[in-house]
Amino acid sequence: MPIYEYRCQDCQKRNTYLLLSAKAPTPSCKHCHSQKLERLMSRFAAPKSEEARMEALADPSKFGDLDENDPASMARFMKKMGKEMGEDFGDEMDEAMESMGEGEPNEDSLSIPEVE
Repeated sequence: MPIYEYRCQDCQKRNTYLLLSAKAPTPSCKHCHSQKLERLMSRFAAPKSEEARMEALADPSKFGDLDENDPASMARFMKKMGKEMGEDFGDEMDEAMESMGEGEPNEDSLSIPEVE
């Protein structure tokens, strides 16, 4: 069952609909109930296998701008690596990496929280 996105031409709000068929009639706007909806191209993600994600991380070209002596560079790299692995490190880890990136580590940022 595809999810379709529309933009209302009257109120300019985005609407998302789960339609059972591509031939279903165009729905009305959830906000202003107008029938003037324009179908949008939706974003999509292509899933990667675990092996493909690990190969991407091992690519030496990813380390070109990495400076292990620069906390901001390390924080960017850790965020990129977490995103590539599909891990959500949580708010505490994000805050610790941001403070590292600002170059002002404090006691809290030095104690990295455990990832569940």
